[in-house]
Amino acid sequence: MNKLNVCLINDSFPPAIDGVANAVTNYAEIISREYGSASVVTPYYPDADDARFDFPVLRYPSLDMTRFVGYRAGLPFSPEIMAKLEGGKFDIIHSHCPVTATLLARALRDRIDAPLVFTYHTKFDIDIAKAMRGKLLREEAAKLLAENISACDEVWTVSRGAGENLRKLGYQGEYCVMPNGVDFPRGRVSEKLIQEITGDCDLPGALPVFLFVGRMMWYKGIKIILDALKRLMGAGLDFRMVFVGGGTDRDEIMAYSASLGLGDSVFFLPPIRDREAIRAWYCRADLFLFPSTFDTNGLVVREAAACSLASVLVRGSCAAEDVTDGETGFLIEENAEAMAAKLLELCGKRPEMRRVGVLACRKLYMSWETAVCRAYERYGAVIDNYKRGLYPPHGGLSDALLHSLAQAMDNLERGRQYRERLLRGVQSGCGELRQRIDRFL
Repeated sequence: MNKLNVCLINDSFPPAIDGVANAVTNYAEIISREYGSASVVTPYYPDADDARFDFPVLRYPSLDMTRFVGYRAGLPFSPEIMAKLEGGKFDIIHSHCPVTATLLARALRDRIDAPLVFTYHTKFDIDIAKAMRGKLLREEAAKLLAENISACDEVWTVSRGAGENLRKLGYQGEYCVMPNGVDFPRGRVSEKLIQEITGDCDLPGALPVFLFVGRMMWYKGIKIILDALKRLMGAGLDFRMVFVGGGTDRDEIMAYSASLGLGDSVFFLPPIRDREAIRAWYCRADLFLFPSTFDTNGLVVREAAACSLASVLVRGSCAAEDVTDGETGFLIEENAEAMAAKLLELCGKRPEMRRVGVLACRKLYMSWETAVCRAYERYGAVIDNYKRGLYPPHGGLSDALLHSLAQAMDNLERGRQYRERLLRGVQSGCGELRQRIDRFL
């Protein structure tokens, strides 16, 4: 397999933590270790520690939008970052976000003449609906998003359901399903580590422990979980529930849990960056609850499976793809009544939960090494197709605009370099004049 130099562009990256940031990190690490070289291009964060990575991380200017969307918003049209990228000699560009990251990727393609792959990770129609109230505004935003994605040379999705959602946005082109992987090895961590990580929570051994890991957002189905737990409590079932994660809805979620009287049965933990600590929580729990119809791949479900932990999922959701009810997971309808009924049933059958968890580990698990290997093999085909002119030309209005922006950035960069040369010349001349004066005096 030929070594390639890959440019990975995304709007989220550590210290921001989400599934896409995790995907980009694993792509960069594995490509750099096994297949060539990779660079990550992402918005600036003031507390970022990029020195810990074994691959280059290039930051471009950003605005702090965490209060509104949970992230910093990138400002992609920077002549400085474009000049650095142009010198990177990349063989292929891979964008993981359909907004500013893909705008930057398209502008870079215009500069270096390399193919552009885009991966659709997230259901952006939900984000658009949340951010915009008017129907016409939402429709126009979806249209612009679909146009931005369509301008890429090849489109990947992380699941079949993600592809169907992409069609709803208005995208009409072809796409490949390229699932993400899991950065956990198969198997459990030590009992000592489990006790060390989870010991601060009151988790009596005889009680069932339920777990949720992810962003604390209502659209993750968290209300279904809390309402189901209220029903369990009303039925006299004692249990413990642990939520791990942060998000803009976290305070509301905690307040709602308190209003239901769930009290000491529910624990809310902040995001955990230590992957072994997360594994310990998966290994301690009896069931993973993930009634989300928002997620397009449900990586956390595969993480749970790696630790032989079975999940309760919504039937027909992307997270439930390839999951067989009663064999590799448990499927319910999207409501609290169904969740409560399933939990009441399973808490009387704990050996059944363990059996399904073992099968999930065997059948659902995919490592990031396998996922990136598949993607890297496809990179070669994309590059070959691009060189042979098999992808549609990019001559639309938005492409012409980006071409103009690229030319403008060229002019800005040349102006900046000229100013720097002029300044150095003036400084040098002043220094020489000062030396002559000193000698004269």
